[in-house]
Amino acid sequence: MSVHLLLSYFFLGLTLAAPIGPVNSARIDKGIKNGFWHAWIVGAGSMIADALFMILVYVGMVRFLEIPIVQIFLWLFGGFVLIYSGVESVLRVHTISVNQYRNKDSLISCFLTGFIMSVTSPLSILFWLGIYGSVLAKTASSYGTSQLLIYSGMIFLGLTCWDFFVAALTNGFRRFLNEKSVMAISIISGLSLVGFGVYFAYQGISAILS
Repeated sequence: MSVHLLLSYFFLGLTLAAPIGPVNSARIDKGIKNGFWHAWIVGAGSMIADALFMILVYVGMVRFLEIPIVQIFLWLFGGFVLIYSGVESVLRVHTISVNQYRNKDSLISCFLTGFIMSVTSPLSILFWLGIYGSVLAKTASSYGTSQLLIYSGMIFLGLTCWDFFVAALTNGFRRFLNEKSVMAISIISGLSLVGFGVYFAYQGISAILS
């Protein structure tokens, strides 16, 4: 088992979670209003939806990962989704707003906010189908299927660490959380997504040409 590969999938999990979108905007909003636990529970709801998508993709697609045409499709589709999401994250940085004066919300409502935002979003379904499917295809073709759950767990660990990071940031360092810092995070994560997307697209094109 490659430590470098484990770290790369952990970083992929961080990268997938970092772009500023509905869930991250809700995390920041609830955290600034109410503190750590409210920000964290929004992310927890979103991660449960993400876990459902990961399980569905894993169970439904793992048996077909040895088929070359399936791997080519997943690499190309995953590359497209990553590049699109990364570019969108960078282009939308000027729409970010941080408002520090709001009312209290319940933990249940915060949890439901994160879960419903993720589970009802068509883009989330396509996002996980493309990106996680691409990861499964790459891992299966290079290392076999015996360690797919371990590498998948590293992606989810990255998602979890980002949730704690955002919750801690909005709670313990609220005075440092402003539009510029959030914009910087969005740009960096967006460019990282584009980089992963180019890599997956390259893998797909290489498989077609070989």
